[in-house]
Order: sequence, then structure tokens, then C-alpha cells
Amino acid sequence: MTEQSKAPTGQPADLPILGEPARSGMEPEPGQEGKGVIHLVHLYPREMSIYGDLGNTRTLAARIRRHGYVPVVHQHHPGADFPEQAHLIVGGGGQDSGQVRVERDLDVIADRLRTMAADGVPMLMICGMYQLMGNAFITVEGKRLPGLGILNVTTRGNEKRMIGPVVLRTEFGDVVGYENHSGSTVLGEGQLPFGHVVSGLGNNGEDGTEGARSHNVFGSYLHGPILPANPAFADALIAMAAELATGRPFEPADLDDEIADQARVRQIKRLVS
Repeated sequence: MTEQSKAPTGQPADLPILGEPARSGMEPEPGQEGKGVIHLVHLYPREMSIYGDLGNTRTLAARIRRHGYVPVVHQHHPGADFPEQAHLIVGGGGQDSGQVRVERDLDVIADRLRTMAADGVPMLMICGMYQLMGNAFITVEGKRLPGLGILNVTTRGNEKRMIGPVVLRTEFGDVVGYENHSGSTVLGEGQLPFGHVVSGLGNNGEDGTEGARSHNVFGSYLHGPILPANPAFADALIAMAAELATGRPFEPADLDDEIADQARVRQIKRLVS
């Protein structure tokens, strides 16, 4: 990609990302690579980021820089060429109409995404993109829409929405966020959840699970966006991407996350006490 305000001929223009440098979609000059270059791809930011999920991309790019690496931020739009390199992929939530608009392009890039998932590329898929990474989405009318099958989950549409703040127990510590979805997702046999619900409804409001994880692919219903409030999880994704990009273990900097940590702890106390 070129600068965010431009696009190759025939390709959709990128969306501006608040606070992100205009040239962040470009490779660094020789000698300016820092600890390594990490290619970060946001899938369908126009159609599938209506709940602020583009903030996850902004958070990842900012923290990659603070850790001493250089992010190259790509936005993949329907009908565009998929980036040649991808070390970390994120996707967000959208309305049903948005999911319809990206389905044809997902068919085109499906095998590429499946291969990257199998190769250990970290992915964070929120809400609608989480559902599309599963086996299928079954509409309220009973129509079955096939997914990519990267996560062994199946989602069924409901008339009633699940809305509100959430606290999860995960391997990355307690995670907070906000859910707003009408789909009820059920994990298939052997599928691990992203976390277990302490407060909120989660995948379906019944089994206490939230999201799903297969290898380095994570699906979740948590908006907020999720990563600014949960820096330990953000850094776990960055660590996976850094090792993939450089072939070396992640070399983190000592970051001050006190404000984010205080906000998360206060939300947990408010909801759980």
C-alpha cells in the first residue's frame, strides 16, 4: 500500500486512522527498521469496523512502535489485492449488510487466510468477523451461510441481542470489553474458548464461554475496542507477530500501562463485586 490517503489505481482508498502517521502504510527506509518490520493487516475497515474496532489496529501499531519495531499498516478492502506480507491480521464487527458485502471477497482470499492460520499468523477477529471465521452462520429464517472454518464454531441468529459490559478470565489475565451481538455462537468439539465469562453473556449466554482460540487465531465478541483496555493481550499478539516477522523471540520494551490497568481493574470491581 501507499500512504493512507492514496491508493493504487483501481483500488479503494484507505480510511484515515485517527492518530496514525500518514506514511504508516509504507515500508521504512533502509536502516530505519528498528527491531524488525511487522506487517499489520486490517480486513474490511469500511464494512466491518462500525463499533470502533479500527481502534485495535491503532493500538497495535502504536504499541509495535513503542516496543521498538516498525509497523506497516495495510487495509484490505473488497476486491483489492491482498498484501504480499501479513504478520498480524485483525477484523471487526459490522451489520449484516456489511457482512454480505465482504463475503465474495472472503471467498477469494479464504485459502490464503486458512494457510496463514495454519502457519501461525496471529489473527484477532471481532464480532461479525469472528462469526465469518467459523463453520457457518444460520440466519433467523434458517438459511445456512458457510464460513471459513478456521474456528470450529457455529453461530445462529436470534431476535434478542446480547448487550453490555463483560469480564473474562483468560490466559492473558482478566479481560474487559463490551458485547453487542444477536448471534449465539456454540463451540464445536475440541474448540477452546478465548475466555470464560465472569460477568456478561459471552458466546450464547448459557455455557459460560466467550470467543474461541485455535493456535494463534482468536475470535471474540468484545468491542470497546478490546485492545486499548487490555494491553497484556495486545502485547501477546504483537509477540507472536514479532517472532514470525523476525525469526527471533519478541524483545519487548518496558511500557507504562498504569492508566489502562487502573481502568480495567475499576471495571472489574464494578461488575464483579
